[in-house]
Amino acid sequence: MAKRRIIPGGLGGGFGGGDVLRRLQSLQEDLLKAQEEIAAMTITATAGGGAVTAVVTGDRRLKSLQIQPDVVDPNDVEMLQDLIVAAVNQGLEQAEKAAAERMSAVTGGLGLDLGL
Repeated sequence: MAKRRIIPGGLGGGFGGGDVLRRLQSLQEDLLKAQEEIAAMTITATAGGGAVTAVVTGDRRLKSLQIQPDVVDPNDVEMLQDLIVAAVNQGLEQAEKAAAERMSAVTGGLGLDLGL
């Protein structure tokens, strides 16, 4: 019959099982709070020297788009489309970076891939 080996403290390394569970629960709460904070963030990005302004949320949704009237040229719709795409993409990239920084602050560099 094989002998059972009992590790003092439950998980070894000086951590009791309850301590690890408390730390994981605290991390989970911190992650949920960070996700709420990220969703509430707004990022403003511009293109064309301010001709087009896009506001996106931290959860990567376009919240608003402003176009200066003097940039609207019916003979050059393509330029306006390019400015809109540039402003929205810049805002989304900034939102992604801000979300990753916030989550990294919570995880403390644990190397968790949280799908951001």
